[in-house]
Amino acid sequence: METLLHAIGDGFLSVMGHIGLNVDLMERYGLRFLGGVWITLSLVGLSTFLGSVLALPLAVARVEGGKYLARASFTYSYFFRGTPLLAQTFLVYYGAGQFREPLTDIGLWWFFRDAFNCAVFTFTLNTAAYQSEILRGGIQTLPAGQMEAAQALGLSRITAYRKVILPQAIAVGLRPLGNELVLMIKASAIASVITVYDLMGVTRLAFSRSYDMEVYLWAAVLYLLMVEIVRRVWDVLERRLNRHLLLSR
Repeated sequence: METLLHAIGDGFLSVMGHIGLNVDLMERYGLRFLGGVWITLSLVGLSTFLGSVLALPLAVARVEGGKYLARASFTYSYFFRGTPLLAQTFLVYYGAGQFREPLTDIGLWWFFRDAFNCAVFTFTLNTAAYQSEILRGGIQTLPAGQMEAAQALGLSRITAYRKVILPQAIAVGLRPLGNELVLMIKASAIASVITVYDLMGVTRLAFSRSYDMEVYLWAAVLYLLMVEIVRRVWDVLERRLNRHLLLSR
């Protein structure tokens, strides 16, 4: 990994020099910027994956959970979509410190004392709320006959969801799920305020030592590159998974 980062860094320095940016500054902080990109991608990747795992039962609970489970799922979604991610991050990171002794007693303090873990935990809870709403919408757009047909074939309700309903709901919601991933990449900059050295954290560090606003330009370009790569990959993924829809038009 270190060799790869050095190779990428050398190429990035060459490009920066050709377009007239401060190469000396990049030589000092270039590798740290690439390390920050890796932390950002790790944070977003873990949070999005864990959020999708949590979103599935939340979405099904909204549709099938009955009075109490549906209300509990709605309350969860309402809170995390209706409050700022920054406030949620502060609640988890600084709030965990208020419960250090109880967390130590149950063996969880090791997790919450680490800023990166707190960011992953908070972002997971936040994106799960948005993803569950996307999946719920996808489920409710499907005709009721889908479930009836699956049960007529002898499938249990759980199996019908796993093999019939959820794959179609995910296909329907693929575009908004991609938008949520892009939003998570940009929102990940919030992690820098709790001392996570992601891309924005490294940018703030470089600026505090150099007072050169150019470092924020680098950060903006790197965020733009990440978003553009995700957008292009998601376009390919959407075309392949929904090719049957395109052929039917």
